Amino acid sequence: MAFAIRLDDLCSEAVHALLREHLAGVALHSPPESIHALDLDGLRAPGMSFWTLWDGEALVACGALKELDREHGEVKSMRTAAAHLRKGAARAMLGHIVAEARRRGYRRLSLETGTAAAFEPAHRLYASAGFSPCGPFAAYVDDPYSCFMMLEL
Repeated sequence: MAFAIRLDDLCSEAVHALLREHLAGVALHSPPESIHALDLDGLRAPGMSFWTLWDGEALVACGALKELDREHGEVKSMRTAAAHLRKGAARAMLGHIVAEARRRGYRRLSLETGTAAAFEPAHRLYASAGFSPCGPFAAYVDDPYSCFMMLEL
């Protein structure tokens, strides 16, 4: 399937709906104090880049890259719309984010995701892309509901 990935300004209702789906999905499997997903304001913050993935006019997925410092980035807000799961969208978005991190000259790319069974597909995707478990990074702390992973670039 050929997807189009676009740098997004977070203004469309379709994007807002996908982000609401993302936040609601995370809230089903993690307690509030362990949720690190970003809202619209967080995704518009300095140092953030946000992309959407489209199949024609259909919004399929989103993802973001946060610059932690000149050599370290963080994958944020990876989400595939429920209607488009298992079509390669998440892999395409992750590939785009990794390529952008390399283009920027980052030496490593980190992420935080949940530990509940619902997050297993994400764990498998990240592991298949070369990410490996690591400890907390940036301002994160050890949390039984957080899984930390890192990719050396």
